Amino acid sequence: MMERRSGAEVEVRQAVAPCLRIVSSSRDSAEVTEALRTIVRYLEDGNASASEKAEFSRAHYARVLQVLASSLSSDWFHSLPDQERRELWDGFFLRGPPDQALLGLMDTISSTSDGSGLDWTVGVLESFLSAGRVAALLWSRCLERNGRPDSVQLRETTLTRLSALPDLTANRLRANTPARFLPQQYYTHLARDVLNTLENTCRALRAGQDCSLGFVAQLLGKVCMQGHGELVCGTLAPRLSSLTRRDALWRRVSCKLLENVPDRWMESVITALIHHLHGASALSRVMGNLVLKNKKAQFVLTHKVLLLQYQHPTRLLRTVLGYLALDHDRRPLLKQVLRSVCQVWSNSSAVRHTSVDQQLYVSKALLLCVNLLNQTEIQELREELLQCMLGGVQCRLDSSTERVRRMGMVVGECLSQKLDTPTSELKFQYEANEESRELSSLMEPQSEEDEEDEQQQQPDDTLRPQPESGGQSAEGQSMISQPPAANQTSAKQAGHGSDSELDSDDELTPYDMSADQVKQKVTPPRYVRDCLEALMSSDDPERVELSLQTAEELLRKNVNTAREVSVQFSKVLLHLEDRYSTAGFHSLRQNAMVALAVIHTQPVVEYLTTEFYSLNYSLRQRLDILEVLALAAQELSEPITEKKAVSRPVARAVTLEQCGEVKHWRQVVEKRIQSKTRRISKGASQPPKATPNRYAPVAGYFFFPLLRKYDRPKVTFDLLGSDHLVLGRLVHTLGLLMHLAVNAPVATQMGKALLDFVWVIRFHADQMVRRGVVFAVCAVFLSMPSENLLLELSDDLVETRAWLADVAESDPDADCRSLAVQSLVLLEKNLKTHLPNPLLGT
Repeated sequence: MMERRSGAEVEVRQAVAPCLRIVSSSRDSAEVTEALRTIVRYLEDGNASASEKAEFSRAHYARVLQVLASSLSSDWFHSLPDQERRELWDGFFLRGPPDQALLGLMDTISSTSDGSGLDWTVGVLESFLSAGRVAALLWSRCLERNGRPDSVQLRETTLTRLSALPDLTANRLRANTPARFLPQQYYTHLARDVLNTLENTCRALRAGQDCSLGFVAQLLGKVCMQGHGELVCGTLAPRLSSLTRRDALWRRVSCKLLENVPDRWMESVITALIHHLHGASALSRVMGNLVLKNKKAQFVLTHKVLLLQYQHPTRLLRTVLGYLALDHDRRPLLKQVLRSVCQVWSNSSAVRHTSVDQQLYVSKALLLCVNLLNQTEIQELREELLQCMLGGVQCRLDSSTERVRRMGMVVGECLSQKLDTPTSELKFQYEANEESRELSSLMEPQSEEDEEDEQQQQPDDTLRPQPESGGQSAEGQSMISQPPAANQTSAKQAGHGSDSELDSDDELTPYDMSADQVKQKVTPPRYVRDCLEALMSSDDPERVELSLQTAEELLRKNVNTAREVSVQFSKVLLHLEDRYSTAGFHSLRQNAMVALAVIHTQPVVEYLTTEFYSLNYSLRQRLDILEVLALAAQELSEPITEKKAVSRPVARAVTLEQCGEVKHWRQVVEKRIQSKTRRISKGASQPPKATPNRYAPVAGYFFFPLLRKYDRPKVTFDLLGSDHLVLGRLVHTLGLLMHLAVNAPVATQMGKALLDFVWVIRFHADQMVRRGVVFAVCAVFLSMPSENLLLELSDDLVETRAWLADVAESDPDADCRSLAVQSLVLLEKNLKTHLPNPLLGT
């Protein structure tokens, strides 16, 4: 054997060496052509022996490619006809060992300057990809090397060139890159080449031939790591799901492919794969028990995808958890995942410091895990699930975010259905929305999704229904679904209808009753004191409802009477309860209290701000006080001129005819002047005129009493402790009051006091409080005069700026980060506008 190999080595060297010298040095195209035809016989379809071809590929092929690449600018290369050039020059790259040919083409493209030689090489590389040489390269790597050592350097270089070919060619060709080298086309064709290689592997295994998938697995991992897993697995995963459905050998090959992926690339491959495999059974067929064999895969599927990431769709969660539950050997991992998810879901610190979207993602994982358990496993994990339910629901009900509270109630109800008897299940009152309905639907039995995926992979013409038959079938189904009794009833009704039409008298027309009103037993009150008395002492539900409905209108029409009983009326409304389930009770009561605060501002606002910190008030009443103050301040902050125009059309004793005539001739004259005036330039735009409002003189009555006793806990009210819901609303209200006080004389004092207050609670655990703090700071920057801001708060601006930058970067709440960025922009704008420019002084 050694003698035969040494003989072939000598013969090939003696034949190839002179030809290479001719190709590299001769100028005679005929001589070069003859030399190339001599070397061509050692390629794949040549007439040389197998040992000679192997020796040529091992020792001489790379040198031949280098000589050919250096001859791109030679005379004989340009004098060759296109047909001979494709046969002799291109053939060496398309009929030799594919790995060395690929490296030779890539090196030639990177080292050749712009010109016809580069264009020809790019065309050869396109032909290399179109001719299926990448599939041949992968298959050659799958076959055993027959004891021949494989070069690690060649293997790594080939992997790099294959995985990054679009980037490498684009760096060299830039705008002239062919469409075949773009990522969309290249990686899609690469996935097809991988599928062809796997098919050849299955065929070889059935024939009893050994194969290795190590190189293909490494290529798949490297491509996914570089961010192209979406393109590759988008083609690879659906095909694998279909092929592994009925062929056990394909399942074995698929599992072996994933087992050979290096650990450093395992996460990229698995993440891309589970995004395109719809259904737990499909993932189980393609991946097998990889989660039990590979620690990296186990960490990704049981921890990282479920607890550290939250951008994945619900379908992916259902697929991963269903995959763990399908096999008996993998079910212990499902219990382990459930324990981890329960620990995270019931952790109050996680509720405070993670975003709402991540909490929703973990809640979905928890419900899906519980839904996959059988009764034996539920009884085994009952205590842990019960502690998770009680702790998680409690910490979410304490949250100031309505979305988090609703989430806790929905999950608590779902867990209670699995753990408790029907008589002891948890029941909450909440307004259902799309999110809550989605969470509840996760407890329904899961349907098999692989059949749908298989139908999606079928040709469109087999799935597309006929339009005519579709309409008929729909009608037929609707008729079939109707019970026979209903059909008979409808037929009878139709018969009676026809008889009644014959007996009807067209001369009799029906009465128009559209304007009729229901006669009320109680008349609504017409005086403020009667309305107040009814709200205080009446037990008639209809009278109370009518009094509440007319309260706002009576108060605004009878201003003098309203001022006499304003405080008493506010007290009655504040303590009024919805005893009769009145429609719109809260909005009617709130509108009446706002009207009182607007009509008689100082006494009513002093009463409300004093009662805010008093004992024996519920959180709902304290929140109502804050809402009334905010709405009243908004109404008072409107310009006085506009308000008078709405509420009092005639300000002084002027007859209606005179008023109409004045407005009429002034409008006519103004229009004539405008139409006959020719303007060359409008000049600089005038700034908007400042208009007075009713809020600026009384802003202090709204603002400062709310800061008076915030740090004094009461028996039933601990603002800085457990009642952080009210604290968050208070901070938002103070920020709004500050914002409405723009240009008010007291704005500077309000801004200083507000910053001192929010600075104490800027690191509060509740996200609503932190959001209110940033909003208040933003309101200070908007409303406080810039000169006073720099003068009064110059020492605090640097620290405030650093704190806002930290919030914008690291706060878990997206709204906090957005508000912090806006506050930083406002602060920078104020600093740039009003700080002196040092360059101007010089």
